[in-house]
Amino acid sequence: MFDPSGGDLAALIRGEKGAWNGFVRRYAGLIVAAVRGVTQDGGDVEDLVQEVFVRLCKDGYRLLKTYDPARAGLTTWLTIVARSTARDAQRRRRIQGVPMDSVPEAALAVAAVEPIEHLKYPADLLSPRQREILTMLYDQEMDVAEIAAALKIDAQTVRSMHHKALQRLRAHFGPVQP
Repeated sequence: MFDPSGGDLAALIRGEKGAWNGFVRRYAGLIVAAVRGVTQDGGDVEDLVQEVFVRLCKDGYRLLKTYDPARAGLTTWLTIVARSTARDAQRRRRIQGVPMDSVPEAALAVAAVEPIEHLKYPADLLSPRQREILTMLYDQEMDVAEIAAALKIDAQTVRSMHHKALQRLRAHFGPVQP
């Protein structure tokens, strides 16, 4: 049986098949119940449950690595992930109540949006490290853990520098006008 408090979670993140099988056996019922609570017709529960498990193990278990036992129990966290995944999938599949399969692909096309111009601010407003962190967060779409690993600093330091950089930018540009 899968033990979330011990090394089983670490083994799961390392990609050990036995840990994954135990994880699926233990939490499949919970995920099915969470997904059923979100679906209206119940017809696509199996597909949605599959999406939840795919999301959990996608990109080297990236989402699962974000689980923090200090913030919530694993069952609570999995329920939230399952419900969110199911809602997102349902939104993607339906456009105003119409099944996604019956909508022409051209109707789903979205024009590419490029920024008109990059934000311009005085060069000395932010430190080089703050600029680097903002670039990694917003331009390269890296998460805090990835940035911390790349820069060989603590994740909390990344969050703190991000917060301080945003404070400086807000102070420089003033309040947002509606």
